[in-house]
Amino acid sequence: MNLHEYQAKQILSSFGVPVPKGIMAETIEQAVDAAKEIQQLSGSQFCVVKAQIHAGGRGKGGGVKLAKSLDDAREKATNILGMNLITPQTGAQGKLVRKVLIQEDVYYPGVSETKEFYLSMLLNRQEGKAMIMYSTEGGMDIEEVAEHTPDKIFVEIIDRKVGLQPFQCRNVAFNLGLSGEAHKNMVKFVKGIYDAYMGADCAMLEINPVLKTSDDKILAVDCKMRLDGNALYRHADYAAMRDIHEEDPSEVEAGKYNLNYVKLNGNVGCMVNGAGLAMATMDIIKQSGGDPANFLDVGGTANAERVERAFRIILKDPAVKAILVNILNIGNIPIPIIVRLQGTNAEEAKELINNSGLAVYSATTLQEAADLVNKVLQN
Repeated sequence: MNLHEYQAKQILSSFGVPVPKGIMAETIEQAVDAAKEIQQLSGSQFCVVKAQIHAGGRGKGGGVKLAKSLDDAREKATNILGMNLITPQTGAQGKLVRKVLIQEDVYYPGVSETKEFYLSMLLNRQEGKAMIMYSTEGGMDIEEVAEHTPDKIFVEIIDRKVGLQPFQCRNVAFNLGLSGEAHKNMVKFVKGIYDAYMGADCAMLEINPVLKTSDDKILAVDCKMRLDGNALYRHADYAAMRDIHEEDPSEVEAGKYNLNYVKLNGNVGCMVNGAGLAMATMDIIKQSGGDPANFLDVGGTANAERVERAFRIILKDPAVKAILVNILNIGNIPIPIIVRLQGTNAEEAKELINNSGLAVYSATTLQEAADLVNKVLQN
């Protein structure tokens, strides 16, 4: 489950991680009131207005603006709230901005006295362990850093048996070139990030940038956090942070019926029972020249109602031109369906389908089904 920046910072703060002062607002008046409060707390007339959507690159799309006065904060909030924000991660369709974060300007009194870093925590799948990835090149996309200056990316692999060790925290501070008070504060910061990652059951936690302020404080200026959905039963307060406006409507609807659905960009709808079979089905469609429009696992205990709901969800995607399934509950479906049948009563089912008079094609192997999909699309 993805979180908004302001929500992620609330969690970080609860684990002792320093974050800038900030207040979330959903209306222009709330934004102005928040700016007033931030001015009083920070002692500066400056504040930052930040669009809250589940996507990175907000600044590049015009969703992060520095306001130099209350009137300026009102103007910036007016422009950002309600805008359709397009970033490299939203796609061309963009996302509607419903909330903004009014945050103190932590770069005051001058950028020349600050330094930005990159730090994230995630699972190293090759090692099967958590890792801290960090770099001196904060504020940049980590992919660009990896491509152009890979020597500036450092990694600390964390042994699950002993957890994050003090020497690893010191490694981070040392490799980032810090000394004195800034070094001490970075060591504490890294420990807090680890505690938050583990304590909140994060799937991914990224701080970009981590800021060393002019007075050697270390702050999480921006934050992206994704929680492990399988662990939300332990965190009812975090589960309540879910914002369905930021999720694909079809995926939200599928969740209501215990359907595992992920929308993709192809034109062949897929519906199977079992995640492994679903992946194999998508692979063979791709290998046969097709392009999957979705991942959809109806589960091993699917009944007629759940299968019907699955069909309705697939059919809402106008890009879908054919559907490949291995279990079936036929209604009035306007596009061809390819059904792969194997197992008990498969022959009887195939005969029923072939005699149904509907635009349904039966197959016995995955390859045969995928070839039929490609043939239907070409006709």
